[in-house]
Amino acid sequence: MTESAAAPLLSVRDLRIVFDGRHGPLTALDGVSFDIAPGEILGVVGESGAGKSLTGTAVIGLLDPPGRVAGGEIHLSGQRIDNLPAEAMRKLRGRRIGAIFQDPLTSLHPLLSVGDQLVETILTHLPVGRAEARRRALDLLKEVGIPAAETRIDHYPHQFSGGMRQRVVIALALCAEPSLIIADEPTTALDVSIQAQITTLLKRLCREHGTAIMLVTHDMGVIAETADRVAVMYAGRIVEIGPVEEVVRRPNHPYTAGLMASIPSVHARHEHLNQIDGAMPRLNAIPPGCAFNPRCGRVEALCREHRPGLPAAPHAAACHFPLKEAAHA
Repeated sequence: MTESAAAPLLSVRDLRIVFDGRHGPLTALDGVSFDIAPGEILGVVGESGAGKSLTGTAVIGLLDPPGRVAGGEIHLSGQRIDNLPAEAMRKLRGRRIGAIFQDPLTSLHPLLSVGDQLVETILTHLPVGRAEARRRALDLLKEVGIPAAETRIDHYPHQFSGGMRQRVVIALALCAEPSLIIADEPTTALDVSIQAQITTLLKRLCREHGTAIMLVTHDMGVIAETADRVAVMYAGRIVEIGPVEEVVRRPNHPYTAGLMASIPSVHARHEHLNQIDGAMPRLNAIPPGCAFNPRCGRVEALCREHRPGLPAAPHAAACHFPLKEAAHA
């Protein structure tokens, strides 16, 4: 499902997050805007420190001091949620917004069986009795591919492999039937074959349940296989956003092009892998103009002086000299 096919389920507008420190506030997110439609998977990709996980944390309302939302708005199904009281936001989490985190072992209580954790979550958010909650928990374990679910429902997290634990976490994220799931690096701790199984599972569950997913990852391969659209982040800003196939095959921003060029090809042999020189700037040293300009091989004086905006288009790049224009020149 594309953004134009339905009204946005999640709408983030000009989100700005700062961290207050001894030497003044540091801006970690600066003017981030995007939408996710029902049943859509939006991939959010970039290097470590780009602001991917921080964006998801802000959406789900888990931003801790000294971090704070300093500007912008977050709307879920038309309701503004970034200014909700803590108790109202706590009720929203789990019921309308689910979460899948990177390490499934730290997401599960080690002293409770997975069945107890599922049942308690269902009882907290849905008006059902304990017997019905257990039946739903069992159905969810079967749906996410846990073998012998009738027996495994009473097992503890340490009795599951990493891939099976992540499936349990996905079941937990789905058990209250949320409309949005924030999946923060859900495959990073898994081997490649299990990664493929988890991404396939996320896609199937998204389509069957109509759930929107914000998939945070540093892996463009996972994005290409899983997401409908992708937002590429750099230094707390979205530098390119659009349909996955267009962004992957025809990137418009030099940073996106660099990410794609650094992925080794299975069809060609290379002496050396391409890389983007330099590193992500620190929060207290973000350069003026385009934040990518010190690492960009196409930088001009304009790039160092003026920050480029992100056009309102299905496929847009925040670049004064986008690659698509160079290709047509």
